[in-house]
Amino acid sequence: MATIRKRGTKWQVQVRRVGHRSISASFNMLKDAKAWARQKEIEADRGAIFPDAKCLRRLTLGELVERYRDTVSIGKRGHEVERIVLNAFLRHSICRKPLSNITAEDFASYRDERLNRVKTSTLRREFSSIRHLFEVARDEWGLPLQSNPLDRVRLGAAANARERRLKAGELEKLVEAGQSCRNRWVLPVILFAVETAMRRSEILAVRWEHIRDDEQSLLIPQTKNGYSRIIPLSPGALELLSGLPVIEDRVFPITAIALRLAWDRIKLRACVADLHFHDLRHEAISRFFERGLTIPEVALISGHRDARMLFRYTHPVREGILTKLRALRSKQGVN
Repeated sequence: MATIRKRGTKWQVQVRRVGHRSISASFNMLKDAKAWARQKEIEADRGAIFPDAKCLRRLTLGELVERYRDTVSIGKRGHEVERIVLNAFLRHSICRKPLSNITAEDFASYRDERLNRVKTSTLRREFSSIRHLFEVARDEWGLPLQSNPLDRVRLGAAANARERRLKAGELEKLVEAGQSCRNRWVLPVILFAVETAMRRSEILAVRWEHIRDDEQSLLIPQTKNGYSRIIPLSPGALELLSGLPVIEDRVFPITAIALRLAWDRIKLRACVADLHFHDLRHEAISRFFERGLTIPEVALISGHRDARMLFRYTHPVREGILTKLRALRSKQGVN
């Protein structure tokens, strides 16, 4: 309820709500005082002011993290990794603070401490989960959080995107080293990645039922961005699949851990340094551009929803443009 009184030459407005401290303001004109009072009463009815902050004093950040881990994170793809991140975060002293005392300054201090041990990209992924935690707590759990403390914490510019490609002869070295691998599925996975630009998790999830022989295509039902896609299969990919035995429903019956360990051993035997398995995706996308595919065509295969994400793969396209410009200059007879 709003009360308006004239004190001297000014109009004083006071808005009260049972169980909460009142708010007040002073105005030179009565119409301004009434307008402010109406606005604050509307906000109070919507819960935008006078939140019941008692629960924030009773809950710690750690309790909020545990609830998020056990009810929200568990439903995500890749929740195993996020669980590890959240469990590590729970061991920090910031998680013992009540939510009513958590500020952006707390997370700024946490940021500075973490950046002494991890890269900015690592902390950025960690903060992404915690930021989402606060959004869920406010929007779905009804906690009276006035703002997300991480919105005011800066992490600096993102690191330059990795652009590692296979150097001349490296694929041949990897193939030679892979031929001596005891796990027969490792080398086919590597070659399939180069042919399709698929992510490791997508390759390991491929089932024979996903392959459409009549259309020479492959259905990828689950992807990183949550959208399924159907990709055309290159002649190299089709030839590779035709040579694989059908052992079970999965085309490549190998675990992610086994593949990672075998990949590391193959790189060591091949003397190929600083090459991640994900770099094979970059290699494949770059090769698509070199073969003359357009950005929409490559996006259809790679699954990028934003074409701007593909610009870092277009250095062969830039080289092609330079070649065309030189040819045009030559035709015009300019020396």
